[in-house]
Amino acid sequence: MTRSLLSPTLATPAPRAMGILLDLQALRDPDRPAVTCDGRTLTRAEFAARANRRARALQRAGVIAGDFVAIALPNGPAFLELAFASWILGATPAPVSYRLPALELSAIIDLMQPRLVIGGEATRAAGVAFMDEAATYDETLSPEPLPEQIAAHVKAIASGGSTGRPKVIVDHAPSVCDPDNPSLGMEGGDTVVIPGPLYHAAPFGLAYMALCWGCHVVITRRFDPSETLRLIGEHQAQWAYLVPTMMHRIWRLPDAERAAADVSSLEMIVHIASACPVWLKEKWIEWLGPDRVWEVYSGTEAMGGTSIGGREWLTHKGSVGRLMPGSQIKILKEGGEEAAPNEIGEVYFLPAGGRGATYHYIGAEPRALGEWETFGDLGHIDEEGYLYLADRRTDLIISGGANIYPAEVEAAVDAYPGVLSSVVVGLPDEDLGQRVHAILEMPAEAGPLDVEAVKAFLAARIAPYKLPRSFEVTAERLRDDAGKVRRSALRDERAKAPA
Repeated sequence: MTRSLLSPTLATPAPRAMGILLDLQALRDPDRPAVTCDGRTLTRAEFAARANRRARALQRAGVIAGDFVAIALPNGPAFLELAFASWILGATPAPVSYRLPALELSAIIDLMQPRLVIGGEATRAAGVAFMDEAATYDETLSPEPLPEQIAAHVKAIASGGSTGRPKVIVDHAPSVCDPDNPSLGMEGGDTVVIPGPLYHAAPFGLAYMALCWGCHVVITRRFDPSETLRLIGEHQAQWAYLVPTMMHRIWRLPDAERAAADVSSLEMIVHIASACPVWLKEKWIEWLGPDRVWEVYSGTEAMGGTSIGGREWLTHKGSVGRLMPGSQIKILKEGGEEAAPNEIGEVYFLPAGGRGATYHYIGAEPRALGEWETFGDLGHIDEEGYLYLADRRTDLIISGGANIYPAEVEAAVDAYPGVLSSVVVGLPDEDLGQRVHAILEMPAEAGPLDVEAVKAFLAARIAPYKLPRSFEVTAERLRDDAGKVRRSALRDERAKAPA
């Protein structure tokens, strides 16, 4: 049977606290696999017991309902165990990239003020008080369930900010889930492959929802195209999460290797994050068939989103789909008036509960016009209600599925000795979607730029995925007296120029 991303259900919703759902699924089938990573599989009973022990360790460390618990760890079962341990106590897990440089990690922790930070050497280097992951697991603690509690906020996601400063996006959904009404195209008991970093909102959210629904979640320490195909075949996965960069790297594998991969079990892949090139999506639809390829457009703030299946997409190529239930959508022009069909403007959403119903920021203000909010994307809607993006967050760079705010990178570049000003833009990249390119304004007498020295300087200040992959130097002024910059023009000139 063909699956749909938003499968309708006739059952009466019966949500339960997420902290108790691992035990519920373990009672139903204790020996069924729950999580696999690095060739090691934990059964439902083992995973639930480990989460309960970790919850007691966090409780001993002072975590109580309403707290944030920052998790700065690489992908692995411990990451998910600690997230569920937080929900068991009524606390909110807050994934943070363990790869952040010390200054950025310290700034996020200062902003968030979590009760506890769980990390390793990166947190030590940042001078942040933390608890080592190993100390959160004590075999002598009871594996039995604790009293059922609900966290007011299911997650808090750290992000770079458009002002060059970090922010935290706090989800307003409580930590509840109906274990018997799966969605997102998943079905209870599915094997789900999620090769993305769990400190990003989409892979984290998909992984914990899948576990709540009794799925077997296969995660990887880091994405590898060959390994991802191998895991799909080995575990006969029905569902997989990808971003376009992953799709591209899988497609660039040798034809013979891709043809030999066993993807016969796959019933759905869902790609999220950046826009997928039309040619690449066509290739995946040719490979898997149109009914198995789905796309979602949304953001961590979850104020609205669209979705589209491959069969629909073939008649609306380039579209990111039609509105999903739970919000309204509108295209507004610069003056705030509504755009006509096929007229480009900024994409705005209004959640069913009104502005601010789905999230709030710590450290930033939302982009809004009245009650309507935006992720900052430009696009148009056709007469049939299909959304087409003209430019995702005109300033924001989406590289390999990760959001990179130019202002954040520019703040680091501007601190390099001799730099008068800088402008960071995203240039087209066949593999990453966009690559980070830095233009440095320096005095004419400055001499040649020591690129390796600049890279070393930046590496101590911003995360590796935000580092510019190319540099250029100019003596011309990049900004006017008001500090304004012709960013789009600078980007377009370089995008058209030979590499």
